[in-house]
Amino acid sequence: MKARIVTLPGDYIGPEITAQAVKALEAVAAKYGHEFLFDERRLGGASIDAYGVPLTEETLAACNEADAVLMGSVGGPKWDGVEAARRPEKGLLALRKGMGVFANLRPCTIHPQLSSACPLRPELLKEPIDILILRELTGDIYFGRRWRAEDGRSATDEMAYSAMEVERLARKGFEMAGKRRGRLCSVDKANVLECSRLWRETVERLSGEYPDVEVTYMYVDNAAMQLILHPAQFDVMITGNLFGDILSDESAAIAGSLGMMPSASLGSGTRGLYEPIHGSAPDIAGRDIANPLGTILSGALLLRHSLGLEKEAAALERAVERVLDEGYRTADILSPGMKKVGCTQMGDLVAARI
Repeated sequence: MKARIVTLPGDYIGPEITAQAVKALEAVAAKYGHEFLFDERRLGGASIDAYGVPLTEETLAACNEADAVLMGSVGGPKWDGVEAARRPEKGLLALRKGMGVFANLRPCTIHPQLSSACPLRPELLKEPIDILILRELTGDIYFGRRWRAEDGRSATDEMAYSAMEVERLARKGFEMAGKRRGRLCSVDKANVLECSRLWRETVERLSGEYPDVEVTYMYVDNAAMQLILHPAQFDVMITGNLFGDILSDESAAIAGSLGMMPSASLGSGTRGLYEPIHGSAPDIAGRDIANPLGTILSGALLLRHSLGLEKEAAALERAVERVLDEGYRTADILSPGMKKVGCTQMGDLVAARI
């Protein structure tokens, strides 16, 4: 297979971790006879520094012409003084919108080698934890109208959803639950919010089309609590942009480190945007200590969902497992008796195991 992949390293640790994911994908291509063409572009603060805007039309066009997009992380204190409309995060939001990706897949699996890093009591880990959170990406309060009163003493952010936006995400959730363990939990705040009442009504309407999927509904505050008390009960969770942002970060804490968590943002086709869920970590940038495994595992999701290369995706994931089995750890997941390595060495180890 020949595939074109746009890379958006981003800011601070972004270039360091993205380079390791590219290294792993190049190892996959060499082993399995594929040709991956990487096209590096700027996003976020790096784009502001170079072009004055967080996302250029040329970069967005390149992403929409590629087979997939692999991203690092954007933003940081260097650009705190930039006006709100040009902040680095605006580039990411515009990229998601411009690519038409609306479903953010965030898997939460506790690697057995890292169980000691999980903050939950051991008795809560007796059942396997394998959760897939689908977060809606293009609606909700992040994209609603916002305004500030003239006296600056009050502000409003609008939360808005259409039935279409809910339906397209819910269908992906039903389809993925059908391929997994057949359980879908829809998370909302329907006891308070009108948006959530529309959300729940839409999911209930669709549920009859998927008789093999068991559907449950949970308020977001209870869902946050249940993720801690009994995480193994969840298979696939679907929720809105704001709630999904919070719950998926909570699930990452359960897994032991944000550095381990990949994500995939998908639309109606195969083209997707792949990135770790953590931020740009300015405090450790340039020190070769960042954990690249979340970005590398995002590369596995890229192989699976955009390129249809399941065997290759599984090989990359097995390589990560082997490196963990052998006791190699970056600083964020280090435990007594393990071998501490840096960002670049971790990338080298994974590529070698492929």
